[in-house]
Amino acid sequence: MAINISPARENIFKKIRQALSQSTPLPFPASEATSGFFQPSQQELEIEFAEQFSKLQGKFVFCLNEQELASQLTNVAANLKWKNIYCVDTELRSKLKANLFDNFDYADLATCDVSITDCELLVARTGSLVVSAASQSGRTTSVYAPIHVCIAYTDQLVYDIKDALVKLKEKYKGNLPSLISFASGPSRTADIEKTLVTGVHGPKEVYCFLVQSE
Repeated sequence: MAINISPARENIFKKIRQALSQSTPLPFPASEATSGFFQPSQQELEIEFAEQFSKLQGKFVFCLNEQELASQLTNVAANLKWKNIYCVDTELRSKLKANLFDNFDYADLATCDVSITDCELLVARTGSLVVSAASQSGRTTSVYAPIHVCIAYTDQLVYDIKDALVKLKEKYKGNLPSLISFASGPSRTADIEKTLVTGVHGPKEVYCFLVQSE
């Protein structure tokens, strides 16, 4: 059975055929450049990270050495009345215990006040903690606890996400962890009546203790 096509529809089909037969130049050829969209910061990465992390409601503490880390962390824990601490990273846990931080209960994740982890890297431009499933902290430690404390060192700082991915590829030689997460401040959502709520899908508070590398 023959199908009658109106002149208007035939005109539309004709234009579509012509468009498909001719390649369309890129409207913004400069966007194909290989240079980064974000230029390197003019200030030190420590300062850039601290500013961006704080803007995202993260709580930043800078420590000159391991002893100051222990002192600062103990003071924060005492002021906020943390008692049950979850830390599965054996090396990190040994450091905490060796520096007068052994008067707390190392509880399980379900009952803890705070979880303490390390991280892979810190991204200065976005104020992000890069964590992965490859560390002893695993997938859940930085997500399920009501408060997440990350201990990092200045030699873990990179400027942008691209730099972080390059570092991870070099470290794991192509065998990347099954999970890599870029955590930027505490969990927050505005799905409920367009009101910003923190702690719905993760920790309500995130601390980063940044220690000067030796």
